[in-house]
Amino acid sequence: MRFQTILAVDDNPTNLKLVSEVLAHDGYRILKAVDAEDALDIIRATPPELVLMDIGLPGMDGLSLTRLLKASPATRNIVIVALTSFAMKGDESLAREAGCDGYITKPIDTRTLSGLIASFLAPAVAKAGDPKR
Repeated sequence: MRFQTILAVDDNPTNLKLVSEVLAHDGYRILKAVDAEDALDIIRATPPELVLMDIGLPGMDGLSLTRLLKASPATRNIVIVALTSFAMKGDESLAREAGCDGYITKPIDTRTLSGLIASFLAPAVAKAGDPKR
């Protein structure tokens, strides 16, 4: 079992449910937010190890929220992975420039999602266990 906490941020209830169920089945603790403001409240209360960030959120978009999180010393080490239907040329570069540590396009492949998440979390887990930190 993994026990790591993941915050899924998506304004589409179907996408939020799918991601949550797949990752919860694989042992992750899942928190859910439908917009940036909700996500910020959750992060302040229960900082996750990873955020799956929809880019096209209502109000503050996912890239703006990512920039905000990466600019703060309290949240800059949270792994942020864009999970988006924005799959045009240049969209991944925009996400990376905003501070996203990874980029996954929708529709998601439920068979590979947990493996991708584990690969994004592996460096953070190794760093957390480093006695030099």
